[in-house]
Amino acid sequence: MKVLSKKQKGFTLIELLVVVAILGILAAVVVPNVSKFIGSGNEEAGETELKNVRLAVTAMLADAEEGSLDGADAGVNTLAEVQGVTAGSGAYTLDDYLDVDADGLKCAYDFTIDGVVTQTCP
Repeated sequence: MKVLSKKQKGFTLIELLVVVAILGILAAVVVPNVSKFIGSGNEEAGETELKNVRLAVTAMLADAEEGSLDGADAGVNTLAEVQGVTAGSGAYTLDDYLDVDADGLKCAYDFTIDGVVTQTCP
């Protein structure tokens, strides 16, 4: 262990403890506030996804010139399930109007024959 000469200075134990205490207080204040932002971001993402799904269903029904889907589907959230939502006797599929990646949708969706969409998020 190297011994400090009289000209060299170092931090005392008290100074180091004060710095650690300040960092602990900052962490205690910041962590709850950051988690609030993450939670509100997930809620907003779900709301946006619901609006996108409803808009896609409306566009699909308008193009099919029909007021109803071919059948009612429940629990739709994967790409394969989105491809199963159709109108115009199967000529129009929801995946043509909705961009769904390999991970699927964030929430599950229920469709009634008249095009009403409800959302269930985990």
